[in-house]
Amino acid sequence: MKIKKGDKVQVITGAYKGTIADVTKVFPKEDKVIVEGVNIVKKHLKPTQENPDGGIVEKEAPIHVSNVMAYDAKAKTASKIGFKEEKGKKVRYFKKTGAVLK
Repeated sequence: MKIKKGDKVQVITGAYKGTIADVTKVFPKEDKVIVEGVNIVKKHLKPTQENPDGGIVEKEAPIHVSNVMAYDAKAKTASKIGFKEEKGKKVRYFKKTGAVLK
């Protein structure tokens, strides 16, 4: 998976199309990511001893990694990610601009 935690991504399909935000969690086995403020769902909580009232909580649900694209803030465009070797190390770079990711 080419997207990692902390990457800035742009959502390219679905209800949140065009949204630019950071990846907060990655699930490589499922090919899914959680993006900050995207795919908000309501979870109903049963009353417990710690939370006697229960209630409804809004949280972010995972979306498939194919629905997001890495975002280059300098060029202000979404781009595919490639790998290349630079100074003996494998680095990720934006294919559109050639800029290396952190």
